[in-house]
Amino acid sequence: MSVVFADIQAAQGRIAGQVDRTPVRHSRRLSQLTGAEVWVKYDNLHFTGSFKERGALNRLLSLTEDERRRGVVAASAGNHAQALAYHGGRLGVPVTIVMPEGTPFTKVDGTRSHGATVVIKGSDFTGSTTEAHRFRDEEGLVFISAFDDEGIVAGQGVCAIEFLEDAPDLDVLIIPIGGGGLIAGCAVAAKAMKPDIRIFGVEAEMYPSFAARRAGVDSKCGGATIAEGIAVKDVGDIPFAIANPLVEDVLVCAEEDFEKAVAFYATYEKSVAEGAGAGGLAALLRYPEKFAGMKVGLVLCGGNIDARMLAVVLNREMVRERRLLTYRILGDDRPGMLSAMAAVIGGLGGNIIDVVHNRLALDVPAKGAEFDIMVETRDSAHADEIGQALKDKGYALRMG
Repeated sequence: MSVVFADIQAAQGRIAGQVDRTPVRHSRRLSQLTGAEVWVKYDNLHFTGSFKERGALNRLLSLTEDERRRGVVAASAGNHAQALAYHGGRLGVPVTIVMPEGTPFTKVDGTRSHGATVVIKGSDFTGSTTEAHRFRDEEGLVFISAFDDEGIVAGQGVCAIEFLEDAPDLDVLIIPIGGGGLIAGCAVAAKAMKPDIRIFGVEAEMYPSFAARRAGVDSKCGGATIAEGIAVKDVGDIPFAIANPLVEDVLVCAEEDFEKAVAFYATYEKSVAEGAGAGGLAALLRYPEKFAGMKVGLVLCGGNIDARMLAVVLNREMVRERRLLTYRILGDDRPGMLSAMAAVIGGLGGNIIDVVHNRLALDVPAKGAEFDIMVETRDSAHADEIGQALKDKGYALRMG
C-alpha cells in the first residue's frame, strides 16, 4: 500500500492550524428518515467550501523550493481548484487551474478570487487534464492531481481521523467517489483506528468508474450530472489500489437521489450541499435497508453549488412531493372563470404561484381556454383534496 496510516498522521500534524477542523453532529431528523443513527461531518464549512483543503495543503507543503517557484497546475471542476488556489496564495505558490466547460460559476469565481489563473478548456475532466499536462510539459509547472497523488490521498485521510475522534462508535462510513482520493485516505485511516468499521463508496449512475473497474468491465461514463464533483471517467490508479481491498461495496445513485439529498440537507439540516457533497446521504436514502439500525457516518464533503441550481433542486423536490404542482383545467373563456377556480383553491389553503392561459391550443374549443394553475400545497394528500374539490365544482381537470 502506497499510503499508510503513519502518512496520514504526519499530514494531520503538517496541516494543523492551517485548515479548519470541521464539526461532527448527530442528526436526529436524518436518523428518523432513514432508520439509521446518522452522524454528519460538515466539510462544506471549510473556508473554500469542501474537503479538498486538507489534501491540497499537504501536497503544497511537500513541494521543493524550486517547485514552489515554478508553480503548480491542476485540472479540476472546482473544489480542488479552490483549495489549491487558496493555500497556494497563502504560501506564495503560483497556481494555474484548468476547468472543464460548464463548470458552475460559483466554483470558477471562487477559484479566481483566490488569485489563481483559470483556463476553461475541455468538455469534461479528461479534456481538462490533457490541457493541464500540456502546461506541465511546456511551461515546467508541477502537476498536482486532484486525487491520483499520494500526498493528496494522505491529506484527505485526515478527514476520517477527525470523524472517528469525534464519533468513535461509528459502524459505517459512506463516502462519495470521484477520482477516489477521499475514500482511499479515509479507508486507510478508519481501518487503522477501527478495523471492523465498514466502508461504502458512492458513485453517480452516469460515472460509475470505480464500480466498473472493480467488476473488470469497461466504464461507460458521460452525461450532465448534478454531482459534477464526482463526474470522473477514470478513478485514479493510486487511490483505487489503496481503496479497493478496504471498501465493502460501491453504491450507485441516480440523479434523483442526489437531488433529494441536496434538498434534505437544506430542509432538515439547514446546510448547503452540492450534488457530490450530498452523495453519502443520497446512498443512505436509496438503500436504507443496508444500514438500518447502524451508526452511520456521512461526509458532507462540499457545499459549492450555484444558487440557481440549488433553487432548481429545491423546487424539483417540491414537485416530487406534490407540494408544488400544476392543475390544468379546461373551461369557458368568460369573465369570472379564473376567480371562481381561485376561490376553490384558496378556500382549501392552496397558494397560487402562477397562472397561464392557453387559448390557442387546437384541442381547446375556440370559445374555451386552458388554465395552467401552479399551486403550492402542504403535501400530496392536500394536493388530492384540492384536485377533487375542483372536479366536484364541475371543472374538467386534465392533469393534477
